[in-house]
Amino acid sequence: MKKRALIAICIGLALILLGSFFAFLFNRGVFRTSVKRISFETSLGKLSGLLYMPKGAGADNPRPTVIVTHGYLNSAEMQDANAIELSRRGYVVLALDQYDHGHSDLNDEVYAAFGGETFTGMWFPFWVNSMHDAVAYMYEQPYVLKDSAGNGIIGVTGHSMGGFGSTMALAMDEQEFAVTGVRKIYCGLTEGSDFSYTGFMGIDAATADALGGGRTMGKVAAQYDEFFFNAPDAPAGTVRHKDYVSTPDGLTFLQQTESAQANTWYETSDGGKRIIYEPAQTHPWNHFSKNTTANAVEFYTEAFKDYNADIKDVAATNQVWQLKELFECVALVGFVFLIIGVASLLIELPFFRLAKSELKPLPSVTGTGSKIGTFALLFCLILLPGVFFSALMDDGPKSDMMNVLMYAGCAFGVAGIVGIILSIFSKENRGKLLVGSICVTIAGAALAVIARTPMYETGKFWNALGINSIAYWTIGCAAIALLGMTVVYVVSKANKGVTFKDYGVTFNPVKILVSLLIAVITFVVAYAVLFLMDLLFKADFRIWTFAFKTFDFNIIPTILKYLPTFLVFYIVSTASITINTNTEKLQGIKGYLLAIALNAGGGFLWLVHQYGKLFITGVAAHPGSALSGIVLVAMIPTLSIAAIISRNLYKKTGNIWTPAFLNALLMTTMTIANTMIAFK
Repeated sequence: MKKRALIAICIGLALILLGSFFAFLFNRGVFRTSVKRISFETSLGKLSGLLYMPKGAGADNPRPTVIVTHGYLNSAEMQDANAIELSRRGYVVLALDQYDHGHSDLNDEVYAAFGGETFTGMWFPFWVNSMHDAVAYMYEQPYVLKDSAGNGIIGVTGHSMGGFGSTMALAMDEQEFAVTGVRKIYCGLTEGSDFSYTGFMGIDAATADALGGGRTMGKVAAQYDEFFFNAPDAPAGTVRHKDYVSTPDGLTFLQQTESAQANTWYETSDGGKRIIYEPAQTHPWNHFSKNTTANAVEFYTEAFKDYNADIKDVAATNQVWQLKELFECVALVGFVFLIIGVASLLIELPFFRLAKSELKPLPSVTGTGSKIGTFALLFCLILLPGVFFSALMDDGPKSDMMNVLMYAGCAFGVAGIVGIILSIFSKENRGKLLVGSICVTIAGAALAVIARTPMYETGKFWNALGINSIAYWTIGCAAIALLGMTVVYVVSKANKGVTFKDYGVTFNPVKILVSLLIAVITFVVAYAVLFLMDLLFKADFRIWTFAFKTFDFNIIPTILKYLPTFLVFYIVSTASITINTNTEKLQGIKGYLLAIALNAGGGFLWLVHQYGKLFITGVAAHPGSALSGIVLVAMIPTLSIAAIISRNLYKKTGNIWTPAFLNALLMTTMTIANTMIAFK
């Protein structure tokens, strides 16, 4: 076992080094640019970002500059495609972490001006000011080109909330120009944002048009954007097909009165130029798209055409950012190997062997009726998290579907009480039936309470706003799974001699503490390697919106706040995986596939239903589930990796504690590091 663990560690480290080095290579446009993390103080806090400096650019050769930034809950790395492709052509690029995202921080006092601990008070400050403050900093740098009048040759591009921030920066820059006579921003391209939120700050489509200042401006308005670009008369629910150029705001932006065409340049009355791109994409697809990246390159080639003397003439479709993403995914696979290898090696060392318990495979189900019943049960376990996904993520307590959960919880709670009474008079398996009935009562009551109780609403304590709905969903799923397992235990398992031990549940304090120690050491080793790769190569481990990335230590209190919630989920999910895959016929790859299905299958089916219907009919299955559907895209790999870790390690320890502790530490940290955190 030690040998296999060492092999896994070696494979993991090899893949991490290989992936990180080649990600480093392609992040720099094959050595056309240098990349370093910078940070700077502002009047509102600290901003951080990745500075891409093309070869030859500097104080003696200043270049046109583009600041690119991410949307809500993301970080600078989400703009890899734009940053890599623009910088390898010769533009200076700053990929910015907005305030309270990534490595940037907002002073807590700023929230008071926007409403304090309310949702709007915590949500507005970061995007309203981030791009404007970053422009102010970059304008002062000697490597940023200015014209003879001192105007900055700076472009701003942001996705989603970053797009709103870019719109605010453009408008604020024009307002400052009226006082100073200097424009710091030369042009701007927004992705995945209209004027719906900037309107709350007084910048609607007409105002933004009036403050255009003769600039070149553009928008990427995806046809299947989950949030924005809706027609005024569109039905409720924003997850539907869009055609922004036909809307009043789209026409106002292009300064057209009757009709306009996507992907077409229009000249404006103030001497500027504008364009709207309409790719057939969803909202998060914008920052993982060859077409949208080509749009950005084409836009800045046109916008900066008078200043492109040092810019390389490389076709917009000639792109290498995909290779950076590919090799960071290779490193991600290596990261999983490393985690499993380190934990497996520790388990075999003398002291840490105390975490081990004996866990023999259960006999496989025989008989047609039993097999059908088992399949139906597993299908329900897989499906239920998806069935109640929208209710838990979007609708909240007291909605129709949550009422179903509440009544079901109450019914099972009552059934559990009846079971307790009946177990007293039972002559066989009295103890097991009593314990099982108590568990049914507790699980039913917990589900009823969860379905009826608003949770994670205290903003200053639950300060990772984008995680609160996820936490509510996971705790709801844990209650559903616990109820399902305990009902099955009472009905069909207890009388067959199945015990808690067969679920991987042991209550030996020594085993639990040693399991926790194994998880903590593995976590520290894994993240030490991640921080080292960031230091050496500015690489993390990711694919699209899912990423293990570095973080500042001031988020640790927030991690600790959410850790108990996710620990409850991973304890229950690991027990479910253990009892359902630890059979004689599920010892190989079939067991891993079932474990993944149990953890992530319901969510995956929800996504297939949601987006399949959107692309086929133009209206999603759940038109009101915008952010939740996007978040779920990253939750699928999260839950899949957790399932692999759970199954692998329970087989080696014989209990659920090591994988449950390890998954809770890994996935809570990964989730918090990738989101907005207020009041740090």
